[in-house]
Amino acid sequence: MHEPRDPEPGVERGESGAVSSPVPLDGDGAVGYRGVTACHAAGISYRQLDYWARTTLVVPSVRDASGSGTSRLYSFRDLVVLKVVKRLLDAGVSLQNIRKAIEALRSRGVEDLAGITLISDGTTVYECRSPEEVVDLLQGGQGVFGIAIGGAFKEIQGSLSHLPAEPAAAGGGDSVPAAGGVAEGSSDVVGDELAARRARRRAG
Repeated sequence: MHEPRDPEPGVERGESGAVSSPVPLDGDGAVGYRGVTACHAAGISYRQLDYWARTTLVVPSVRDASGSGTSRLYSFRDLVVLKVVKRLLDAGVSLQNIRKAIEALRSRGVEDLAGITLISDGTTVYECRSPEEVVDLLQGGQGVFGIAIGGAFKEIQGSLSHLPAEPAAAGGGDSVPAAGGVAEGSSDVVGDELAARRARRRAG
């Protein structure tokens, strides 16, 4: 008798062989994926999957193996985490550092690892909480200062909305103040001011 084949990606067969509906994108654990399916989806070997489960790096949240005759069932979100671990490995991050990063997240009570954005330089792993906040997960959660250029752009726009501006001088850049405090290239302005004073004196 042949073993039943794994279902197509996105479905799981029940004991009767019926195909259940695809897993919802929110990954609420309504259905599960067997190990072979999880391996194909995440691009990893079954040996990796088994090792990560036994060492509690990525434990199946729908059902863990509990003796002969039972098989692990992974949720959609579990598959996302498996894929992230695989990408970090491909980026050159050691499995030991990946484990430290995930343990750091779990120690903070972060259960939904699939909702976290991780970035890496190939050595360490950072949690990107917002465009302005990045945390080094391997250095005790030490913060890394970030600058969101788009955010700075909008802030400057908002500040300038109630500040004065003037047309740029044709063909000229910023003028440099001369020794007397009068900017070079402003002789025409000074001349106009002197002429206005003379005109006022004549009129007076």
